Amino acid sequence: MLSESSAAVVTATLPAVQAHGEAITGRFYQRMFDAHPELLNLFNRGNQATGQQQAALAAAVAAYASHLTGGSTVPWGPILDRIAHKHASLGITATQYPIVGRHLLAAVGEVLGDAVTPEVAAAWDEVYWLLACELIAREARLYAAAGVPADGAVWRDWRVTGRVRETTEVVSLILVPADGGAAPGFTPGQYTSVAVDLDGDRGQQIRQYSLSGRPGADQWRITVKRVRGTGGAPDGLVSGFLHDRVAVGDVLRLSPPFGEVSAVAGDGPLLLVSAGIGLTPAMAALEHLAATEPQRPVVLVHADRAGAAHALRDALPRLQENLPRLRLDLWYEDAAGGELAGLMAQVSAGRVDPELIPLSPDAHVHLCGPLPFMNAVRGGLLRRGVPVDRIAYEVFGPGMLRDGR
Repeated sequence: MLSESSAAVVTATLPAVQAHGEAITGRFYQRMFDAHPELLNLFNRGNQATGQQQAALAAAVAAYASHLTGGSTVPWGPILDRIAHKHASLGITATQYPIVGRHLLAAVGEVLGDAVTPEVAAAWDEVYWLLACELIAREARLYAAAGVPADGAVWRDWRVTGRVRETTEVVSLILVPADGGAAPGFTPGQYTSVAVDLDGDRGQQIRQYSLSGRPGADQWRITVKRVRGTGGAPDGLVSGFLHDRVAVGDVLRLSPPFGEVSAVAGDGPLLLVSAGIGLTPAMAALEHLAATEPQRPVVLVHADRAGAAHALRDALPRLQENLPRLRLDLWYEDAAGGELAGLMAQVSAGRVDPELIPLSPDAHVHLCGPLPFMNAVRGGLLRRGVPVDRIAYEVFGPGMLRDGR
């Protein structure tokens, strides 16, 4: 809990911090990387280049401060869990938090200048360390559960044993532990971090990819969409590397499975709603249910540009055969040629209409796709009476849904 004196100072200065948040976080990253260039290996350079990472950090710090001072009613437990899982998948350690704190608070002082009195600096230092201590504790528990030492040594070598071209822009990689050991189990909806060494001075880069295969199998599958840069953003460094450079027999470094979201929550009706490459956790869910709960009622609503762009679609007839209560609603912006032999599905043209999604009153829902898509679908489901605590979602990237949950 924030001390009473610090709460008063933070409440008074929060508007200024919010107004200059992205300037503060931009300066923070510049300072930290200048002093510790090795930390560049932990951060997504694409999100740095577009400013997404700076904006997300600014919003998170301001929102946490508002939470501590009673200005926000958004539950922070789930948000902290989400951040902690992402940190654990990167191998973040407790010893790195003082580095972040030092440069973040120095950036506040540089941007806000004389407004940062010793009292203001002390209050915001307290905010930072309350946040840091909560994350350190959560991450320690995650490491212990995953059998990872406290130094954050998360990486294990995995060998590529298969490579499947799903579409022109999507490839699946089949992986097994290079040491001959067992592949860890995971919950549908979880992801693994993949670390690759890039050419020249670009160093290591890490990305998270949802596990798209069946939990409990002796291998893992990740399904990777090539990221094309738009609006001045660079092409995806890691997705391009995995598409162009990785072949059967190569070895990649992967983290244990992390991620706080289950795509198979509950034991009644399940609604999976996905768009584009957001289908990956839904496919893991279907593979899992086909092996463990084949009679569970499931609806899969998936949106894509066209049938030819719908990755892993060829697996759906087999899954439908093994899941007799599976209903498929497919939405293609270009529905021409959207039918698939052996597949019983409702195929619609255009974008998903949340009002037309088949909905059981007691269904648990899992969403994955671009933020605007998930905001639209989630808003529609809430209006139709689905309780907020029965809608789980996974974000690919540093953003959150509109209300932060």
